[in-house]
Amino acid sequence: MPTSLKDAFKVWEEKTNANISEAKEVILSFQNPPIEKLDNSLSILVHCEKLSLSSNSIEKITGFNNLKNLKILSLSRNVIKSFSGLEPLGDTLEQLWISYNLIDKIKGVSIFKALKVLYMSNNLVKDWSEFQKLQEIPLLEDLVFLGNPLVEQLDEEYWRKEAARRLPSLKKLDGEPIIRE
Repeated sequence: MPTSLKDAFKVWEEKTNANISEAKEVILSFQNPPIEKLDNSLSILVHCEKLSLSSNSIEKITGFNNLKNLKILSLSRNVIKSFSGLEPLGDTLEQLWISYNLIDKIKGVSIFKALKVLYMSNNLVKDWSEFQKLQEIPLLEDLVFLGNPLVEQLDEEYWRKEAARRLPSLKKLDGEPIIRE
């Protein structure tokens, strides 16, 4: 039986001796058994600025409606297939860590008005037409994209040049500063 969010909250409160609804940082990574479903119980995290749900078995993103203060969200190492469900975070989210998932289409990212950092290595993005959609994120400056099929089929120098050309706002790519001529 998977761990529910409510159970994970209870364990977090016991471990930290704090009230989860007051917390600014909540780490629910590596639940055993893993969390499989997100739901509206996330709405109690009204003060949360940094939330980690990495290394679980989450498939669908949902339940983020009340998290108006969330700036950093880690969903790495799950089984997520799309950005769908992150819309409520569009105005506030500054960093999204979503590496090691099953994302092949970059759809709906224009909602991210404040996003500066996107770590989405080791997903399933295959072509430039999908990569190009990252242009819709106006403030994006730090991108990690290694491990996607698109990158793996290219020479590193060509990849860096072409990615920088297509995303003029980038300052850092795959952990390295971008040097523009």
